[in-house]
Amino acid sequence: MAGLIREESIAEVREKARIDDVVAEHVTLRNAGGGSLKGLCPFHDEKSPSFHVTPSRGFFHCFGCQAGGDVIKFVMDIDALSFAEAVERLADKFGVQLRHEEGDIREDRPRGPQRNRLVEAHKVAQQFYAEQLSTPDALAARQFLAERGFDQAAAEMFGIGFAPRDGDALFKHLRQKAFSQEELVVGGLVAVGRSPYDRFRGRLLWPIREAGGDTIGFGARRIFEDDRIDAKYLNTSETPIYKKSQVLYGIDLARKDMARSSQAVVVEGYTDVMACHLAGVTTAVATCGTAFGDEHARVLRRFMHDHEEFRGEVIFAFDGDAAGQKAALRTFAGDQNFVSQTYVTVEPDGMDPCDLRIQQGDAAVRELIARRVPLYRFVLGNVVGKYDLDRADSRVDALREGARLVSSVRDRSKVDAFARELAGMVGVDIEQARSEVRRAQARGPAKPDQRGGRRAEPQPEQPAERPARTPVPDLRDPRFALERETLKLVIQYPMAIGRTTSEIGSEDFTHPVYRAVWGLVAAAGGPVAGSGDAQWAGRLRDAATDPLVSSTISALGVEPIRTAKEPDAAYVSMHVFGLLELTALRRIADLKSKLQRTNPVENATEYNRMFGELAALEQHRRTLRERTVGQS
Repeated sequence: MAGLIREESIAEVREKARIDDVVAEHVTLRNAGGGSLKGLCPFHDEKSPSFHVTPSRGFFHCFGCQAGGDVIKFVMDIDALSFAEAVERLADKFGVQLRHEEGDIREDRPRGPQRNRLVEAHKVAQQFYAEQLSTPDALAARQFLAERGFDQAAAEMFGIGFAPRDGDALFKHLRQKAFSQEELVVGGLVAVGRSPYDRFRGRLLWPIREAGGDTIGFGARRIFEDDRIDAKYLNTSETPIYKKSQVLYGIDLARKDMARSSQAVVVEGYTDVMACHLAGVTTAVATCGTAFGDEHARVLRRFMHDHEEFRGEVIFAFDGDAAGQKAALRTFAGDQNFVSQTYVTVEPDGMDPCDLRIQQGDAAVRELIARRVPLYRFVLGNVVGKYDLDRADSRVDALREGARLVSSVRDRSKVDAFARELAGMVGVDIEQARSEVRRAQARGPAKPDQRGGRRAEPQPEQPAERPARTPVPDLRDPRFALERETLKLVIQYPMAIGRTTSEIGSEDFTHPVYRAVWGLVAAAGGPVAGSGDAQWAGRLRDAATDPLVSSTISALGVEPIRTAKEPDAAYVSMHVFGLLELTALRRIADLKSKLQRTNPVENATEYNRMFGELAALEQHRRTLRERTVGQS
């Protein structure tokens, strides 16, 4: 079970698996200063980067959704794994030999091949297929490429290969490389009938790669008339390493230019991606045998920095036929996934980028992308274009259908602009269009059914009532700024803050969460105990039983210190003695209030005692101020 992995093995995994390397496979990170990196959170939709990683402490934290923890917690969350599964995956990836306590049966260990073996099998398969492309049997495959303007250099750039027509050539090759039949079947490379056989036989193959360059699947094109499988394309089915809803062909080649230009071009096929890249449109990608969906949008957003600070553009290149129009409507439904402006480009003669490059050259492909139009205008134009706008009744029908489309937009700030566009297209007064949109909104969301009518959206079940949690003040309220910054020093620089905090106690923290964090620090032996301990922050977080306290520790562990240099004695003193001074001021205020309520004649002894205490507190406060100033 998870608890039977030895602690020293878990510590070795944490040490060898650098959190920035692991996170960078899912998030494009940029320098945030102070030894911290930031990017768009992979756990929730956001428009500005609130996800921080601090490699020196092995922590991540999102200030938007409050997800946070160490490298093991990140893998658990990103891949929906148990603690033991995440440890074992990282151990496989970074070459850590896990040791277990005696008697550990490990019944819950993940069944099946390890991820690194599946990835390695695909790497060897891709190399094998690429070599086969130059054989005599692959003549038809080379002709297919040549007819579409792709030479040997292009085939090598994209790693294209050929699967021999005999049924088990790849299977035999991989078995000779010491891969098991189970690994090949689970990875989707081999199927089993009466005997094992290659999934892709006699087909032209495109390797489908992750952003980091690892091959995780293949797309296979039919090129022989006697191919017993009629489907033009076969794609790798769902496997432990291949999820088609999250895969974009060409992302390995496009990701850098996406980040540089904040642009993404989405086309419909492998050859269209090739044509775009070879023509100079190096941000092109395509889905793999499925429609563009929400998960694909999240992948794009991560790599093109799609948030408020870096507004870019997403351009969809659809075919000009009915299927392309349908795809545009589906895409419009997910338009609000992006902060960036979304566009559509359609070649007037219905050609896709590959055909366009063949007939008119590279410049025509670049011009196709440059001729883009806003997605909402394209979709509204298609809706309105179905009606004869010379007739009054048709204008009413066009306005009503267009208003239903406009009312479905999730970003309310865009509705009025879309209503204006609709009014201009139909030829009605803007107020009439706005009124129709408001009526559509009042009717609620609806989608066309198969008969062209309307059906109501199913209402979500009401969640069961949960016991209310006692509300706590905002952790970022300016009242608690000094408490927050002091705890950041305690967690991030325990050696620098050292024994300076010996005078601090729980009463110096007025926010209950910050007080709880200090309680964990004190229980662990104080900041001195964290000096030289690389796992200091992790030990504190593991000791927390309240999820909010645990999340706060990870946040404090990654949030940059408010100084451009390493915190020195003056910076530490400013916060420690400043925190103590605030406590003194609170006690002074309480005492003054009590003095005002005490009669100095009737309660002379008590009054004089409090007065003396007040004088001592004032002196203590001045001393703290002098110690702060003396260090600056």
